[in-house]
Order: sequence, then structure tokens, then C-alpha cells
Amino acid sequence: MKQEGTPIAMLTAYDYPMATLVDASGIDAILVGDSLGNVVLGYDSTVPVTMEDMIHHVRAVSRGVKRAMVVADMPFLSYHISREESVRNAGRLMQEGLAQAVKLEGGSEVVDTVKAITAAGIPVMGHLGLTPQSVHQLGGFKVQGKDGEAARRLLEDAKKLEDAGVFAIVLECIPQQLAKVITESVSVPTIGIGAGIHCDGQILVTHDLLGMFSDFTPKFVKRYANLKEQILQACRDYQQEVRSKAFPGPEHVFNMAEEELKKIY
Repeated sequence: MKQEGTPIAMLTAYDYPMATLVDASGIDAILVGDSLGNVVLGYDSTVPVTMEDMIHHVRAVSRGVKRAMVVADMPFLSYHISREESVRNAGRLMQEGLAQAVKLEGGSEVVDTVKAITAAGIPVMGHLGLTPQSVHQLGGFKVQGKDGEAARRLLEDAKKLEDAGVFAIVLECIPQQLAKVITESVSVPTIGIGAGIHCDGQILVTHDLLGMFSDFTPKFVKRYANLKEQILQACRDYQQEVRSKAFPGPEHVFNMAEEELKKIY
């Protein structure tokens, strides 16, 4: 798709019903992100998400997907301790979670890990810029690569990740000019989130796109629906009908023959 100049459309999913809908829409690839910590599990960051959490959700998503590529995030500390453990954890996301690829954050510091995982036959997607697992080290959710030196490091990291064998790189929260340079400098696709139009593809958190998760809305999110209000109103309507006994109506109940009813008295 990069060679043909066809933009790649990715979205997230964390469970079976959403995965089936996203897949049926024709989306190219689905990321089971560790963002499930914020969006589904109620954490204030991705750091508390465990391997068991990821495997559970990746497996549910994989069961709902028939055509899109499923990429699973490697959570915090699952690829930091040793190369052996990194390969084992990546393998679990493939073998137990049924993912088709894994994603991990970082640049030059994870190159050897990427090489080890790809050597085991596991496709790896890279992730540069704002890397949520390192948000405390980065000093918060801030745009990365704004000065020349930081931008140069990100460009070098992208080239190193390509050399290490990644098949694509997510670029998060970096200036669009830098994203353009990186995209033109590597042969693998770049997938942008808050990185502008010049990337080879885009990804958003589906709950943000649908207007379901409104605790915090990043600048780069565009809402294509407002399901939060629709869901709230549907729940309020249901509650009102239960209170007034308008629900369940005649069309929602089952009946038995009068002669059978008499037998229980």
C-alpha cells in the first residue's frame, strides 16, 4: 500500500463486538492497544496493563476478525527485562492471543529486542514519538521532536528500527514536517496518530472516533459520531419505561395457554 500510495486506515478494538464491526467496515488493520488500560479498564495510563490483560483482549478481538490484520501491543515491562522474555511474551500474543503481529515502543534502545523477536518469525511494528508507556519519563503527554536535535534522534531511530526488521512504524504526536521526513526516509509504512497527513496511514482509538470516551480528547482526534450521548439517552429512556411499566410491552413477553395456567393453582 505504501508503494502504491494508498493510505492505510487502522483503528483500535479491545473486544469481540467492536472487532467484528471495525473489521466489517473494511479497515485495513486493527491494533489491540495497551490503551485498553485507559479506555476499557479505567486506569489513568497504560503502565498497569499486564500480559494477561493483553492476551485476554487480543484473543477476543481475534475471534471477531475475518480479514483485517490484528496487531497486539506488548505492554509495559513485557519486553524490557531480557531478550528471551521479550520473545516469549511476543510469542504468547501470537500463540495464545492469535495476533498476526506485535507492536512495541522505543527507538535505538529496543533495536536488539526487535531483531530477536523478528528472528523468531514474529512481525514487529515500531512506535516512536509520544510513547505512552514512557509518559512519566517524557514529562507528560507532550508533542515530541519539536527541536532539531530531538527530531534528528527520532529520524535516526526510525532508520534503526527499519534496519532491525520492523514492518511499520507508528509515529505519535510529532510535528507533521518531521513525520514527512521520516516517511520519505524509510521504506516501511508510517502510521500516524497526531503526526499529520504525510504519513502512509493513520490510526485512532475507536472509542475516541465514536465519541464514547470523553475523559480527555487529544487535539488530533476527530469525532465521527457522538455515541456517548446516544447511549446515555437510551439508558435514560429504558429507565423511564421500567419505572412507568411501559417496558416490557406485550411484544416482549411470553404467554401460556389458559388451561395450563389453571393447573398451577
